[in-house]
Amino acid sequence: MIKVSENAVKKAKSLMEEEGKNPAEAFIRVGVKGGGCSGLSYDLSFDTEIKEDDKEFEDNGMKIVVDKKSFLYLIGTELDYSGGLNGKGFVFNNPNANRTCGCGESFAV
Repeated sequence: MIKVSENAVKKAKSLMEEEGKNPAEAFIRVGVKGGGCSGLSYDLSFDTEIKEDDKEFEDNGMKIVVDKKSFLYLIGTELDYSGGLNGKGFVFNNPNANRTCGCGESFAV
């Protein structure tokens, strides 16, 4: 399962509306791709189309979709949003990562 904090839900809905997407129909798509300082990096987008191998979750009223391959790296992850002085953005709290880079955008398992 992938969880989404209330802060992340609020920000995601706001950004969806800015992009012209209806938050009632759109969802957060998260994934993992090769690259970044630590070997793997997170990928986040807003989407409206489910693909054949996608896994679907819902938390705090927000639908989250992840492809089958990425799910293995993201099991138990919580998506949060930070608006603090150290930078704004979505934050992945991934219990599977044994090493992360300083910016938190890439990790290794």
